[in-house]
Amino acid sequence: MSATTFELERLEGKTFGAVVRNIDLKNLGDVEWEAVRAAWIEYGLLVFPGQFLSIDEQNSFAERFGDLEFPAAPISNVTKDGAVHSDPAEDLVKSLRGNEGWHHDSTYMPVQAKGAVFTAEVVPAGGADTGFADMRAAYQALDTETRDLVQDLVAYHSLYYSQGRVGYLPRQEDDGSYGMYGYHDHEVSVRPLVRVHPETGISHLNIGRHAHNIPGMDPDESEKLLDRLNEEAIADPDRVYFHQWTEGDAIVWDNRSLMHCATPFDMTQARVMWHTRIAGERESEAALNHA
Repeated sequence: MSATTFELERLEGKTFGAVVRNIDLKNLGDVEWEAVRAAWIEYGLLVFPGQFLSIDEQNSFAERFGDLEFPAAPISNVTKDGAVHSDPAEDLVKSLRGNEGWHHDSTYMPVQAKGAVFTAEVVPAGGADTGFADMRAAYQALDTETRDLVQDLVAYHSLYYSQGRVGYLPRQEDDGSYGMYGYHDHEVSVRPLVRVHPETGISHLNIGRHAHNIPGMDPDESEKLLDRLNEEAIADPDRVYFHQWTEGDAIVWDNRSLMHCATPFDMTQARVMWHTRIAGERESEAALNHA
């Protein structure tokens, strides 16, 4: 299959994103792959309906973008024994609910993720959309005063902060740790509020729910500024897209230039999604204090 055979349709009325049809991600030739990768860089988000990838196929596709931060992991309220979990006191449910805040993946890690592949295995009847927001367009939309203000600011990024702020920290282990991914004991990552994409040269905001405590700023003032930036980033519907999942869909997004979030759903119904996280290159994605 040549690169000219698949169909790419830009998301209507949006500043980013495209739907790709007439393509088989299980059997992607090199020429076609190069076209897919170029579209990913340009559009930030690619939606591939009806792929029905196996776990190995999903990981293989993700590996074409780079090394993996981790292979396909379930983002689900269903455990291995088939039980469906909805109790808000459970750590699993807390983790899922925390993801409803807008964020970039792994900004709380020493090296931020470059992107992710996400697929739908079981979708609840009431739906469970995933939202995406264009942080390139959000940066361009800032007024001059705000753009000048944030240009050289940095912030700490922490999963302890983001989950704790909304009351979703998991239970601690006997040794005081949390025993879940992202709750590490490394130095808290420091990242600029404005970054330049390493491949496009386009500036974008890098904020989200994990960002907090801008150095040199009063904590309350810092929180208000970051909350305002996050709210303004998603204020224009042209910059935001909510994907309504159908079983078998696959999505890949650029975690550098887009934020994303889960949306609430009826947790008495099963939802099974698979997330493969693509590692960022240390040269461009390391936190300032982990370079």
